Amino acid sequence: MIDEVAQVLVCAAETAILPRFRRLTAGDVTEKEPGDLVTVADREAEQLISCGLREIIDIPVVGEEAVAEDPSLLEALGTQACWLVDPIDGTSNFVAGRREYAVMAALIRSGNPVAGWIILPETGQLYVAEHGSGAFRDGIRLLRPPPPAEVEQLRGAAPTKRLSNHERAQLSVVGKRFAALGPGALSAGVNYTRLLDGDLDFVLYQRSQPWDHAAGTLLLAEAGGISLRPDGSPYRLIESPTNLLLNAADRASWQAVQAVLRHA
Repeated sequence: MIDEVAQVLVCAAETAILPRFRRLTAGDVTEKEPGDLVTVADREAEQLISCGLREIIDIPVVGEEAVAEDPSLLEALGTQACWLVDPIDGTSNFVAGRREYAVMAALIRSGNPVAGWIILPETGQLYVAEHGSGAFRDGIRLLRPPPPAEVEQLRGAAPTKRLSNHERAQLSVVGKRFAALGPGALSAGVNYTRLLDGDLDFVLYQRSQPWDHAAGTLLLAEAGGISLRPDGSPYRLIESPTNLLLNAADRASWQAVQAVLRHA
């Protein structure tokens, strides 16, 4: 099944996404809400992925674009087995012609991801994980490299798109405690792969929509990392998407970053 799902995502990217990269017309891009873009590629890719996944396991598909039209679809996450799909994670990058975007899917059972996939169409890299079986990049087992022991050497990301000017100023002050703290790639999927590969040591999110984080948090956990709310509670897909989420390379680095944030 792992390979079958990956092929569905790759085919959708090759059919609906890659041919439109840097070729979108004005009519191909709309807003679901102010600042939240969606393209014809998002919608077509989600349709292709949804059909393909149902052929593998015939269960409901909760897709980001479908939920935008019918929010009641989210109820499936906590009540039954389902697929969770983000056809283009990082749509703003895709529209702007930036290569940092991803295609993601997860298999959800009892409200938790049990398998996850992240594909980076522009590089062809494939990240997959199955609960209890490890995380893999292009078929090679992934173990998150040990992060620096000193908090001043940690490198992180914290997207600022939805922050107020005051919150951005506070984050800028906090960022001076670390080796680096930037806004990240504007794509959760890309940020998770950079965290897995050791390019980042932690990522703090102000929003935690399930399609943005299900695959990434599973991959991170299977590679030795950790994803928790800032109060130390576990991440749940069915909780409010406005809750903060802190991902880190391991528990020690998570605790070090949280201590800095707590005393900011």
